[in-house]
Amino acid sequence: MARLKSGDKRNAILSAATKVVAERGIGATTAAIAKSAGVSEGTIFTYFPTKDELLNTLYREIKLEVADAMMSDYPRRSSVRTRLQHVWNRYADWGAENLQKHRVFQHIMLWAGLTCDTKAAGSAPFLEVKQMYTEATEQRLLRELPEEFVAATMTALSDMTVGFMQWQPEQAAMYSDKGFEMLWAALAKKR
Repeated sequence: MARLKSGDKRNAILSAATKVVAERGIGATTAAIAKSAGVSEGTIFTYFPTKDELLNTLYREIKLEVADAMMSDYPRRSSVRTRLQHVWNRYADWGAENLQKHRVFQHIMLWAGLTCDTKAAGSAPFLEVKQMYTEATEQRLLRELPEEFVAATMTALSDMTVGFMQWQPEQAAMYSDKGFEMLWAALAKKR
């Protein structure tokens, strides 16, 4: 008779994967994850048929947590600058408060094993931000640049900012503000 799956074991595996991948990167072994979770390596494969599936699941869960942080209280009726700064500040604060998850997010985001389904699930909560950017470019408030380039620019700049916020937490607010000013300068259409 097959054993029933336990939500607690699944969560322990994901928590251990967060810790181990943050420390060792994508090359972290399932053996190390199992040891950290206090389960057998075979147990991991009861919940996640492959390491790739484990990493895709971990990414989706972290991405949904990030989306929840960024989109909470999203100021829909505010200016483009205010909405963009809201998203920026929420991501920076989340990253500074969640060092391991932020590091895992950085590792997996660049990983070639992310599936199209995982990418789509991770992008879905950000539809309002995408629409805001489209409207702002149509209104000539923001420069018209390829969407992927803007996303990569924002990610690189925000991850650098989060790194400084983690390094010098007493100056976190200043780094967040200055990082956003750099982003705004790069995106805003000169008048």
